[in-house]
Amino acid sequence: MNDRDALALLRAAIPSADRETWADLGAGGGTFTRALAALVGPSGHVIAVDADERALAGLRRWADALRGGPAVTLLRADIAGAFDLPPVDGVVMANVLHFIAEPEAALARIAAHLEPGGRLVLIEYEGRRPSRWVPYPVSAARFAEFAAGAGLAPPRVAATRPSAFGGHLYVAVATRAMA
Repeated sequence: MNDRDALALLRAAIPSADRETWADLGAGGGTFTRALAALVGPSGHVIAVDADERALAGLRRWADALRGGPAVTLLRADIAGAFDLPPVDGVVMANVLHFIAEPEAALARIAAHLEPGGRLVLIEYEGRRPSRWVPYPVSAARFAEFAAGAGLAPPRVAATRPSAFGGHLYVAVATRAMA
């Protein structure tokens, strides 16, 4: 997926994020980190979280060269377990929840970092069977179950698109209840 496609998917779920703080969990090469940077604008803040130091090194080079963009913080952490994250306006998890053996527990921990009214955007494969590339598939219906257990409102699917790997991707957004 390229940066333009990632931005289009996020815009379907996040119409407005100007000046907000968002986290990209499982940032990898930074495709969605860069898309978030465009969405939050120069007064926003993006926190890229990944367990892979090499991935973060590549993002560090991009962030260091970024001029006139948002603040970018890099955090090395395994999002499958507990990790330190300040309260955020939103979280993006693109093709990452399907790698977590206990997605319900992880989603509950992650949702706790959302400000009241904060949004969690999940990008996953619909209709995939378990494989080494998608060991723990998370359909939109399963995400709805996990969201309820994490204190999130019922998610809405904001976009779908064919996947290069078969089936399709969905983009769903769920909001944390207001306090």
